[in-house]
Amino acid sequence: MKQLPLLATFAVLALFAVPVTASEAPAVQRNAAIYFANHGGVDDWRADGDSAIYFKDNRRRWYRAELFSPAFDLPFAEHIAIDSSPSGTLDKWGAIYVRGQRYVFRSFEAVDGPPQRRKRHKD
Repeated sequence: MKQLPLLATFAVLALFAVPVTASEAPAVQRNAAIYFANHGGVDDWRADGDSAIYFKDNRRRWYRAELFSPAFDLPFAEHIAIDSSPSGTLDKWGAIYVRGQRYVFRSFEAVDGPPQRRKRHKD
């Protein structure tokens, strides 16, 4: 009979502990996106090797998209096609087309800007 009050005490403590741990959950971070990418939302883009691409929106903010697979033609491409969502938003669910081949994004995040271009040495 002494175990019953002890179990009831633990049950009451467990009930009060659940809301405290649920309220301490980290806040969900908002994902980066370029709105109206299909209507002039993307102002510029730059390849970062064959596995990433930088986009500049019409408000001069930069974003970096990492590709799931390497696009070997990306560093040499003069133009790309953007595959945004039906609403025109370019985000982590988007993709690009390079010479007819579709490349899906692995990640899409806001960044300060593209890396600085290396200066070429004159011979």
